[in-house]
Amino acid sequence: MSTKLSAMLSAHLAQAGLLSLLFTGQAAAQVQLESGSLPIPQNLSGSVPTGEATSDTLALSLKDAIERGLKYNIGLVVSGEDSRTARAERMRALRDLLPNVYSKVSATGQQVDLAAFGFSGFPGIPNVIGPFSVYDARAYLTQPVLDLSSRRTLRAREQDVKASELTSSDIREQVVLVVTGLYLQAIAGSSRIESAGAQVSTAEALLKNAQDRKDAGTSPAIDVLRAQVQLQSLQQRQIYYEGESQKQLLSLARAIGLPAGQKIKVNDPGLTEPLPPATLEDMLKTAYANRRDYHAAQASLRAAELDKSSAHAEKYPTADINANYGAIGITPNNSHGTFTVAGEITIPIFPGGRVEADELAADATVKKRRAAIADLRGRIDNEVRTGVIDTQNAYRQVEVARSSIGLARQQLVQSQDRFRAGVTNNLEVVQAQEAVATAEENLISSLFAFNISRAQLVRAEGLAEQYLMTYLKGK
Repeated sequence: MSTKLSAMLSAHLAQAGLLSLLFTGQAAAQVQLESGSLPIPQNLSGSVPTGEATSDTLALSLKDAIERGLKYNIGLVVSGEDSRTARAERMRALRDLLPNVYSKVSATGQQVDLAAFGFSGFPGIPNVIGPFSVYDARAYLTQPVLDLSSRRTLRAREQDVKASELTSSDIREQVVLVVTGLYLQAIAGSSRIESAGAQVSTAEALLKNAQDRKDAGTSPAIDVLRAQVQLQSLQQRQIYYEGESQKQLLSLARAIGLPAGQKIKVNDPGLTEPLPPATLEDMLKTAYANRRDYHAAQASLRAAELDKSSAHAEKYPTADINANYGAIGITPNNSHGTFTVAGEITIPIFPGGRVEADELAADATVKKRRAAIADLRGRIDNEVRTGVIDTQNAYRQVEVARSSIGLARQQLVQSQDRFRAGVTNNLEVVQAQEAVATAEENLISSLFAFNISRAQLVRAEGLAEQYLMTYLKGK
C-alpha cells in the first residue's frame, strides 16, 4: 500500500472514528445531564420493598408507579412516623393541663419513742408506743387551674402537628415528581435503545453494501473500513444505552418498593401535550394557595411565636388545686374517711435568668423561620417562572426535533442513493447516519425535557399529584 493511500486511510478512519467518539461522548454527557436535571433527594430514592419477585416481567404504567411510590417510598414512611412523633409531643404538652389522678394504698407498721421527740414523764403514758399498724387507702388529684405558659406551649405543639401533616402532604408531591421523573427517564432510555438498534441495522446494511461494491471493484477498501468503524461505534453506543436503561429501571423499582430482582417494563404515558393556558399571575396565586411546604413553614412560624410567648408567660403566677380523699386507721375494718383540699398559687420572684434565656432562644427561632418563609416564597416564585420558561421552550424544541428527524432521514436516503450510484463515497452516508442519530437523540431529549419541565411546573404550583393522577386516569 502506498504512503499516500495509507495517509488517506488514516485520515478517513480518524474522521469517522472522531465523529463516532464525539457523538458517543455527547450522548453520555447528555444522559448524565438529564439525570442531573432532576436531582433525586436521598430521602426519596429508597423505599420499603414489598412482595416477592416473580419470574415474569411486570408491565408498569406511570399511574401504577406513582401509586406504589405513594405507598412504599421511604420518604413517606418516615414522614408518617414524624407526624406521629409530633402528635406525641402534643399529648405531652396536653398532659400538663389535664387533671392528674392516682391512688395509693399503704400499710405501715411502726413503733414510736416519745422521748426521742422530747416527750416523756406523762403519767399513764409509756415512753415507747407500739408497735402498731396504720392502713391508708387514698386517691389524689392535682389540677392546674391557671398556667398560661403551658397553654401556649400546647397551642405551639398543635401548630407543629399541623406543620408535620402539611410536610407529609408536600412529600407526597415530591414523591410524585421523583417517580414521574424516573419513569420518564426509563422511557427515554428505552427509546434510545430502539433508536440505537435501528441505527445498527442501517449500519449493517451499509457495511454489506460497501463490501459488495468492493468485491465488485466499484468501491475502495476504505469504504468498507469506514463502514466497519461506524458499525462498531454504533454497537458500542447501543451497549452503553442498554446498561443505562437497566440502571434506570433499577432506580425506578427502588423508589416505588418493588421487590429486589423484579423485572419491569415501562410504556409511554403520552404526556406530550401543551398545558392548559394560564397566566403567570394565576400560576403564582395557585402555588401560594396550594404549596404544602409553604403552609407548613407558616405553621412552624406560628409554633415558634407561641413558644416565645410561652417562655414570656413563665414570669406569670400559676394556680393549682391539690386534693386527696381516703380512709385511714389501725386496721382496714377500723378506719375513717379523711380528705384534704388545698389551693396553691405560685409566684415566680427570681428564676435566675431562665425566663430571659428561654425568650432569647425562642426569639432566634422565630427570626430564622421568618427568614426561611421569605426565602421559600422567593423560591416558589422562581420555580414557577422557571417552569413556565422551560415548558414553553421544551415544547418548541419537540416540534423542531420532530421536523429535523424527517429532514435527516431524507438526507440519509439521498446519500445512500448517491453512494449506490457511485456519485460519492460512503463518508457522506456515515455523516448522514450521524445526522439521523443526532436528530433522534434530540427528539428523545426534548421529549424528556418537556415532560419533566411540565411535571416540575405542576409541582411548583403544588398540583403534581392532583394533575398527574387526574390526567392519567382520563388516559
